[in-house]
Order: sequence, then C-alpha cells, then structure tokens
Amino acid sequence: MIRKILVVFLIFNLTACAELQGVIDQLPQSGPISNVEIASGLRQALDLGIDKQVTKLTQEDGFYKNELVKILLPEELQKVDKALRDIGLSSLADEGLKVLNRAAEDAVKEATPIFIDAVKGITFADAKNILLGNDDAATNYLTSKTDTALYSKFNPVIKNSFSKVGADDIWNNLINKYNTLPFTKDVNPDLTDYVTTEALKGVYTMIAVEEKEIRNKIGSRTTDLLRRVFALQD
Repeated sequence: MIRKILVVFLIFNLTACAELQGVIDQLPQSGPISNVEIASGLRQALDLGIDKQVTKLTQEDGFYKNELVKILLPEELQKVDKALRDIGLSSLADEGLKVLNRAAEDAVKEATPIFIDAVKGITFADAKNILLGNDDAATNYLTSKTDTALYSKFNPVIKNSFSKVGADDIWNNLINKYNTLPFTKDVNPDLTDYVTTEALKGVYTMIAVEEKEIRNKIGSRTTDLLRRVFALQD
C-alpha cells in the first residue's frame, strides 16, 4: 500500500517523459511499458468509445430513445410543446421532437473520420496529461480537437436532414398551429444551429460514458494494452 501511494505521488509530480518512464518501469507488470504504448493505449480507449458509443447515435432512435442525449426543445419552444399538448395535439408535438433527433442521428455519421484523425494525432505528452487527468480528460482532449470541424460538418447535414425527414414541414405546421392560438406570441427560432449544438453535446457525452467505464471498471478494459496502460492511473 505504501509503495502504491508513493508511486501515485511520483507520477503526479514528475513532468519529464524520462522521469515518468522511470516510474512506469518500476510498476509490477509483465514488462516495461513504453511511451509509444501509453499513447497507443489512449488512442485505443478513444477508438473504443467512438466505435462502441458514437455508432449507437447514428442508428434510428439513437438520440430519441437515449435519455442521456435526447434532444428536447429549446426553451423558447417549450411553450409551443406544452400548448399543443394542452389542446390534444400530443402526437404532433412528439413528431416535432422526433424529427429533431432524426436529424442529429443523420449528422453523427459524418463524425467518425474527424474523430479518427484527432485520435491519430495524440502524442505521448497528450497521453500523459490525459491518463493522469480527470475521468473525462480524454473526452475533453477530443472536444478541443474536433468541436469546430464537427460543427462545420454537422450543420449542413442537419439542415439537409430537416428537409429529408420532413422536419421543415412538420415544424412549419407545428409552429403555425401554435401561432394561431389566442394570447400567444409568434416564435420562429433557428433550429438548425440549436440541433447542431445539441448533437455535438450528445456525441461527447457518449464518449465520456465509455471513458469513465474504462477508467473505473477494470472489466471494461478489454485488451491487454488497455489493462496495462490504465493500471498506471489506478
């Protein structure tokens, strides 16, 4: 126990790669783990998160039936939803929500190549900071490297998807019905930007779920490399 505490203390205070490697070499394992393996292990963990979690979001109801990432109405439209349900148009309100989530599911298909490029770029210095960081350090790294590119990819896809799945017609109908109700103020929000932003949040949320699993549950480390690398942060 004392040895483990000392090792953890040293890892968090050493900054030079050579010093960190010296500590790593002293850890009980089948053999020394190299800087390259540490970076590879982090890449593998992120690849697993992308493959296991992000792929789910591209399927039908990947967003709509996942309470962690389901896209709800923006605040200015929540009164539209409530008003329609109050007058017996719940099915129309449900359909309005569904097409927003369908558009996000469609857009996420564009994410994988961008994520793959970002993961390939992880250096040992990046990996060291990620490994010894918080439970979402890898997700935060990926967010910083992909957020702008993903927004640029998602936005036009969502705009086109709105047309493809009939969201434009559904929302025009929904909002027009709301705007005809007495004592209401007309609304006309930019749903494309809103859904793009919410879709991005959903993607990073699911990657964070997988990262936390790998960090905190040994059983989720499904390869020898993952087990060896993440043993360093235990």
